[in-house]
Amino acid sequence: MAEELLVENDGKHLTKSLLAVAFLASFGSSMLYGYNLAVVNSPAQFIKDFYNESLIEEFDWTLDEEVVTVLYSLTVSIFAIGGMAGSLLVGKLVTKYGRKGTLVRATVLVFIGGGLMGFSRMCRAPAMVIIGRFITGIHSGISLSVVPMYLGEIAPKNLRGFLGLIPSIHICLGVFIAQVLGLHELLGKEENWPVLLSLVVYPAIIQLILLPWFPESPRYLLIEKGNIHATIAALKQYRCKENIQAEVEEMQEEQRSLSSVDTISVRGLLMDRCVRWQVITIVVVNIGMQLSGIDAIWFYTNEIFKNAGIPEPLIQYTTVGTGAIEVIAGMLGCFTIERLGRRPLMIGGFLFMGLCCVGITVSVLLQPHLPFMSYLSVGCVVGIIAGFCIGPAGVPFPVNCRAV
Repeated sequence: MAEELLVENDGKHLTKSLLAVAFLASFGSSMLYGYNLAVVNSPAQFIKDFYNESLIEEFDWTLDEEVVTVLYSLTVSIFAIGGMAGSLLVGKLVTKYGRKGTLVRATVLVFIGGGLMGFSRMCRAPAMVIIGRFITGIHSGISLSVVPMYLGEIAPKNLRGFLGLIPSIHICLGVFIAQVLGLHELLGKEENWPVLLSLVVYPAIIQLILLPWFPESPRYLLIEKGNIHATIAALKQYRCKENIQAEVEEMQEEQRSLSSVDTISVRGLLMDRCVRWQVITIVVVNIGMQLSGIDAIWFYTNEIFKNAGIPEPLIQYTTVGTGAIEVIAGMLGCFTIERLGRRPLMIGGFLFMGLCCVGITVSVLLQPHLPFMSYLSVGCVVGIIAGFCIGPAGVPFPVNCRAV
């Protein structure tokens, strides 16, 4: 009976439903990650002043500059700790609730975190900002793993590279939006910083309203739930009039092969010689991404430009300019990945970032003697961002995303 529901065609087109769910899932998840990366940069001094004033009012403590800086650094870095905690939960969540179901349920974390940060100034509670950042970090850790998994499983093979770049573009957009909204002319005033931090709830609301109307991952429905009719219905919506019979048969074959294969542990994966080079490649690339310094640039852009000698009135506009370059670089990677390939883009991106790091070092050393070197450092910062977005961040691994 199931075969009668299958419709013939070529199976390679980008449908409206597929494109809509890719943008929606990325808008309410990946974009929030980018937004949270950059949103604390503009109101940094306001947050520090709030911490100091609140502790004076509550405990009559007057903190020196170093302690306030430590508290602010904790506010910045605890987002990454939350992300690590969230990523560890992904395996069990996607198995129990599915890919789409996990994304929908995770929006609750955004409401909690955004609410804590939004009311922190009113309640005079610095801890609410730190806890709110931690909770939004958990959401980002979950969504950064689940969104590529979901898109990889609903997309045809020939479109997985393109759809895999949509979350990366939304991360760049999130950074850019945070930088624009942080301008003094918009929300970059002392009384507005809680609003700036809590705006994450609005994309989450849109995702919560619209995403449940789209089907779950067909692979999850068939392999993990064994529901062939729901699988066919999901594929028909994502493929329209395309041939889905071959795709269903491929998933059924995978289901049969998985039934006779034991789930491998992390230790077993690391000890398996057959996949050693694949594991090393993934580990090296991810270490390179995390240690490239890109997060420090996003978190502390204003301070970097201030120390580089950029006039203070121009710093916020220079920061927005770097965000615009990010978006352009991300879109450039989207249109060149299929033509140039993943390996050249990744290697080229890392090499270009390395050259820019050398340029920053030279400009900092020579800046006391040659004032114009401050603009060279700005150019190198922009180069690092562009190289990261085109290369490492913009190159999704062409793997069959599978929750173990």
